[in-house]
Amino acid sequence: MEPEIFRKRLLGWYATHHRRLPWRETSDPYAIWVSEVMLQQTRVATAIPYYQRFIDRFPTPGHLADADIQSVLKLWEGLGYYARARNLHRAAGIVDSRFNGQVPDNPAVFQSLPGVGDYIAAAVLSIAFGRVLAVVDGNVKRVLSRLMEIDSPVNRNGAHKIFKAPATGLICPKHPADFNQAVMELGALICRPKKPACGACPLSVLCLANRHHTTADFPKRDASRKAPHRHLSIGVILKKGKMLAVQRPMEGLLGGLWEFPAVPTDGEQGDWKGFAEMMATETGLTIAVDRRLTRIRHAYTHFRLTGDVYLCRHVAGRVRLKSAKGHRWVTLRSLAHLPLHKANHKFMDALAAALGR
Repeated sequence: MEPEIFRKRLLGWYATHHRRLPWRETSDPYAIWVSEVMLQQTRVATAIPYYQRFIDRFPTPGHLADADIQSVLKLWEGLGYYARARNLHRAAGIVDSRFNGQVPDNPAVFQSLPGVGDYIAAAVLSIAFGRVLAVVDGNVKRVLSRLMEIDSPVNRNGAHKIFKAPATGLICPKHPADFNQAVMELGALICRPKKPACGACPLSVLCLANRHHTTADFPKRDASRKAPHRHLSIGVILKKGKMLAVQRPMEGLLGGLWEFPAVPTDGEQGDWKGFAEMMATETGLTIAVDRRLTRIRHAYTHFRLTGDVYLCRHVAGRVRLKSAKGHRWVTLRSLAHLPLHKANHKFMDALAAALGR
């Protein structure tokens, strides 16, 4: 394939058809960095309002570095993959203290920051500084796999390295920012996972999959394992009109977020005595279980969750947490100021109704 023809067709299409997005209206490396972090694992339409609120609240690395991590997580609430927010907060602190608030334009230095991998580095440095670094994300891998009929599964370990080579060979050295955004835009708008719009694709005459009518066969993927199922029993423990909320450890799944205490169970309902005993181990409190409030279901990346939520009363004891980092006795109003993960949000209406709020 002749790279010049590829670049001319792609960049011509992008100049006419690209979407107007808020992070494309700025040359600020920090703002571009924030957008790229949010766009990992998140749809554009979902990310836009989060991005705008985030930049309004934390317009510079210094503002983000000075913020309490709880306020950062609260602003990120609902966006998921909270390690992104924690890493961005930590990285902003380093940029503010070590680099005078300026995002470093050296790839090795930038990648030394928490949460900055090859994709983030290539995207930010090419768009903000014109560095000739090819991006490789899901959209890029899909475009290249069809364009060249690449048989390597896109979800296999080592796929990034395999697709990085052809992406680097095709990138336009004069316009790396537009090129990278164009390939990703093409994958998002035209070369979609299902029902690609090949008739509207500027690269259709160059695409091997289009020529051989094998578009539906690419990209190749290894069969994914069935996500395991977990069950939790969640306790809303009431004491003098307030409820016990606990904070998850800062590292790990949903790190730093708040929730109602929960214990793993087998999914059988009715064993309230066993649940109360497990909650006593988890919280240090003796409780009485009044009734089951509701059942929720939630899907995470690597497992599915079913949760039974119980209204409970504090009987005796002081809080002594087994696995949580901290606790507060909260009202519904004060709970709204804490970063709460989505699974707990799913029963907030039922809880408010039960409490008559």
